[in-house]
Amino acid sequence: MNETPSLPSLVIGDLHINPPIIQGGMGVLISSFRLAAAVSNEGALGVVAAVGASEDCTREGLSGRQRSYWGLREILGKARALSGKPIAVNIMCALSDYDELVKAAVEENVAAIISGAGLPLRLPELVPASGPKLIPVVSSARAASIICHSWWKRYQRLPDALVVEGSSAGGHLGFSMKEIAQKTISLDDIVTDVLRFVKTIKEEHGHDIPVIAAGGIFTGEDIAHFLKLGASGVQMGTRFVCTDECDASPLYKQTYLDCRKEDIVIIESPVKLPIRVIRNAFVDELQHVDKKPFKCYYHCLKNCTPATSPYCIAEALKNASAGKMDEGLITCGANAYRIKTIVPVRELIAELAGDCLKQLK
Repeated sequence: MNETPSLPSLVIGDLHINPPIIQGGMGVLISSFRLAAAVSNEGALGVVAAVGASEDCTREGLSGRQRSYWGLREILGKARALSGKPIAVNIMCALSDYDELVKAAVEENVAAIISGAGLPLRLPELVPASGPKLIPVVSSARAASIICHSWWKRYQRLPDALVVEGSSAGGHLGFSMKEIAQKTISLDDIVTDVLRFVKTIKEEHGHDIPVIAAGGIFTGEDIAHFLKLGASGVQMGTRFVCTDECDASPLYKQTYLDCRKEDIVIIESPVKLPIRVIRNAFVDELQHVDKKPFKCYYHCLKNCTPATSPYCIAEALKNASAGKMDEGLITCGANAYRIKTIVPVRELIAELAGDCLKQLK
C-alpha cells in the first residue's frame, strides 16, 4: 500500500511510518520475519520479536547466547529478503541474552530497537548514536521520567520515541495484579501523563519524543482516538496474529478465533509478572500444581530461578507457537475474542487506515 497522504505519519527522526502503526513484538516466533516484512511492506513498521530467536538458528555447536545472536541475525536476513522497508526489533530487558540480541540488531542495521519488560537503562551504552532508534516501552510517566533522566545523565541521550503500554496489552504487563483487576488506570490517562512529561523534555532539551499508544487498541477508530489525544501513533499486536503472514501455527491462530471473552485470563509468569493468556489445558493445570517439572535448557530470563519456577515459560511459548496448544501459553491482548477471521496483512492495514481516516475527517 502506498503512503496515505491524508493520514499523519509517525515521524521518529528520519523514520516516517504511514499509516502510523507499529506492529507489536510477539514471541516466541509469533512475530518473526514473515509478519514483520509484510507489515513494513504496507508502510507501517514491522517488528521482529527477539525472544526465542535461538530457535531459528541453523548453526551448530554454539552456546545458548551465541544461538540467540545468530538466530536473530538469520531472522532479520530473511525479513530483509522479503522487504526493503525499515524493520524494528523488540528486545525484552528481562532476557538474559539481552546484550547479544541488541548487538545482533545493531549489526543488522534495524530501524529501531523497542525495549520493555523492565527499564532499558543500559540500552544507550550498547547502541551507537548513529545506530537504530531507541524506543523504550513504559507504563507510566514515572517510568518515562526515570529512563529519560538516567539516559541524559549517563549518556547525554534521550529516547527517540516512547511506547506507552496500558493494562489491556498482551504478554507481560507492567502493572500489579491488583491494578489490573480493579481497572484503576486507563490508557488515556497514562498517555496524557506521558504527553505532559515529554513536553517538559521538549522545553528543557529541545528534543521531541513521539508518544505511541499501545495496549488494547483494536480498530481504526481506536487509532484515531489516540491521535486526537496527542499520540503520534499506535502499537498493535493482537490484531496481527490472525493474518495470513503471521508466523504462528494455524492452530495458534484458530485458538484466537475460538476464544471467548471469559477465556482470556491473567496468570503470574515465572518472574512474578502478570501475563495475559487464553485459557487452555496448560493454564488449568497450573492452577492445581505448585510446580510443573522441567529441565531448563534456555536460561532465558534473568530473574527466573528454575529450581523454584512453577513452569518453563520458554518451553510453554515455544510449544504454543508450534501448535502444541494444550502444552503451551497463548498470550493475547484483552480484545483477542473480537477477532473472527484470518485476513492478509494488506487487508487488515487498509481497513485500519481507512477507518482511522474517516474518524479524522
